[in-house]
Amino acid sequence: MLKQSSIRLTILLALIVSVIAAGCSQTPKESANAAKEKDQLVVAVGAEPEGGFDPTTGWGRYGSPLFQSTLFKYDDKMSVVNDLATGYELSADGLLWTVNIRKDVKFTDGNPLTAADVKYTYETAAGSGSAIDLSNMKSVDAVNDTTVKFTLKEPQSTFLQMMLATGIVPKHAHGKDYSQKPLGSGPYKLVQWDKGQQLIVEANPDYYGTKPYFKKLTFLFLTEDAAFAAAKAGKVDVSYIPAAFSKQQVPGMRLEAVRTVDNRGIVFPYVKSGGKTKDGFPIGNDVTSDIAIRKAINTALDRKALVQGVLEGHGTPAFTVNDGLPWYNPSSVVPDADPESAKKMLADAGWKDTNGDGILDKGALKAEFTLLYPSNDVTRQSLAIAVADKIKSIGINIKVDGKSFDEIKNLMYSSAVLLGWGSNDPTEMYNIYNSKYAGVEYYNPGYYNNPAVDDYMNKALRATNTKDAMEFWKKAQWDGTTGLSAKGDAPWAWLVNIDHLYLVKDNLDIGKQRIHPHGHGWPVTDNIEEWKWRNE
Repeated sequence: MLKQSSIRLTILLALIVSVIAAGCSQTPKESANAAKEKDQLVVAVGAEPEGGFDPTTGWGRYGSPLFQSTLFKYDDKMSVVNDLATGYELSADGLLWTVNIRKDVKFTDGNPLTAADVKYTYETAAGSGSAIDLSNMKSVDAVNDTTVKFTLKEPQSTFLQMMLATGIVPKHAHGKDYSQKPLGSGPYKLVQWDKGQQLIVEANPDYYGTKPYFKKLTFLFLTEDAAFAAAKAGKVDVSYIPAAFSKQQVPGMRLEAVRTVDNRGIVFPYVKSGGKTKDGFPIGNDVTSDIAIRKAINTALDRKALVQGVLEGHGTPAFTVNDGLPWYNPSSVVPDADPESAKKMLADAGWKDTNGDGILDKGALKAEFTLLYPSNDVTRQSLAIAVADKIKSIGINIKVDGKSFDEIKNLMYSSAVLLGWGSNDPTEMYNIYNSKYAGVEYYNPGYYNNPAVDDYMNKALRATNTKDAMEFWKKAQWDGTTGLSAKGDAPWAWLVNIDHLYLVKDNLDIGKQRIHPHGHGWPVTDNIEEWKWRNE
């Protein structure tokens, strides 16, 4: 078996080398010379985007759009700063956003970027039917070449997040094949894309911002195993790896652990059983609809132990969907790893073990339910098993079951599910807790409903200044009496935030990374202009 593994690894590395060499159209000697160039990097930092590189259909929402510029961006402290924009004004009624943009910006084909391109981008994104929700945008107008006016139907404090995440595309060159051949004004331009293998990009010489140190980047699309093997063989400068590989030393590389809100948690059916979705799937669960069950689980969980045992220490305990972000409410955190308090909660709510089988009951109802997880996700499987084992000690029997997402989407309204979220946009909290999204895709499968929470989140959305919006988002989590957090209704039991782990060449500086969102896209490249060799 060892000999076969060595053969497979040798073949794998040979393929990686051949992919890089073929993509660069160089001889082996030229390829070796190119690898020594200090202004070039080879990285394996994420999956190939299935939909290509078109911001109007979602590219760039989980990391830098790379090829395109956005109106605004986050700095490493999660403060909003200008990108294309030079500033904005918001009308007193919150309906009119006036954004001024730079005069010195060109697309990589030499054409100037003007307000007309911004208008075109947002109108196209609004009609794309993708995850970009611009339904509240009434109109967008190019007043002149450097001024754009967005008119909303209702005030929307999170409209700023739309301007942080939507890359601007050229009106004159945005066609059906744009996603495969993107053209923009960002720090890099696409040179070559070999589907399923690699992407080669070069620095944009006309970029208006900080000039990238690295003139050429090669992105390899590798599985986690292959990316780790490439790092060990010295074939990549940066490689994303799972926690399972984190304890293995790779000579010449260090491990960078980036804090995230890439969380994993359990969403509970919030209502009693008996209902049906429009497609006929059962809604509700008589056990998890009991708030004492949900609160007891949140209290008994040992989140630090989950981080250490499942994530090899590379993560943080999760208590909300937005830990550490500007709209996070730290007062919503509950003490955990306290099984005795959890047992008291259950006893006070009438749960008892009347037959001595170790499982509590209340009348004819036993304290047991099914917890589903995606069967192809080892981390979620491990979390589910660890949770079930821990919760068994307080008298609740959790039956862990791995299913495909096709199966889960039909069962998630009546069974608990281990899901993952995490975004640098408070709209995500709105989507997964608001009652209007009950039963809509994966947003609120538990049918959670609290009018006070809905009201706070609606007020946060409609606020006309950031300060008021933040206060309403925080009150939705916990206002001292109620809220969507574990201290309130506990419709979720958040477990962990998973660190994003990268093997990085010892002398390569990847800058100060901000909190990463859920693991779609390439969030590590969000500050790509800051990357450089140390001591240069």
